[in-house]
Amino acid sequence: MNIADLREEYSRQVLNEEAVEKDPLLQFNKWFQEALDVKVKEPNAMTLSTVSADGQPHGRIVLLKGLEDGAFQFFTNYESHKGRELAQNNRASLTFFWADLERQVRIEGRVTKLTEAVSSRYYHSRPLGSQIGAWVSLQSESIPDREFLEKKTEDFKMKFSGLAEIPKPDYWGGYGLVPALIEFWQGRPSRLHDRIVFKKGADGSWGTERLSP
Repeated sequence: MNIADLREEYSRQVLNEEAVEKDPLLQFNKWFQEALDVKVKEPNAMTLSTVSADGQPHGRIVLLKGLEDGAFQFFTNYESHKGRELAQNNRASLTFFWADLERQVRIEGRVTKLTEAVSSRYYHSRPLGSQIGAWVSLQSESIPDREFLEKKTEDFKMKFSGLAEIPKPDYWGGYGLVPALIEFWQGRPSRLHDRIVFKKGADGSWGTERLSP
């Protein structure tokens, strides 16, 4: 297989200035709904990119769990690699790619922790196994083997077996990324893609421009 020969010709849709919403959050919601409508697998999967203290970028897939008060919300272990990096530098980016729609959305902004009430509400909405998993996983830490996780899972199941509600770990909760830039990318033929970017001004209003592909 020659990797260089792998290519797709994009021609499903167009993106122009006349059709795009004036508010990028409304445009995101519109595209997200269309991803749901065509049953894109895990449409809320997004690449979260952070930067370590020594300037090394790190990216990983996380799941969008809300878009409220202008913030893209996700949840994780605060003591994980990404949590420690966000504590040092709260600038981050999110990237969605919906191949079925030949679309990408790129978002840049600053991240802050969600309130304890919001984090607790979401935590207790999760399946029981996921709640226990938050206790089991010392995320990003080295562990000896798979059996280590399975043993800890059984231990925590026993520990919480008599409780009406599993407590949320203090080290686990949510973040919200408030965007300063949102770029919408629509695949087009011959790699002449449509790119429209929204940038937030000092007064909080959004300006738009078209970028060369």
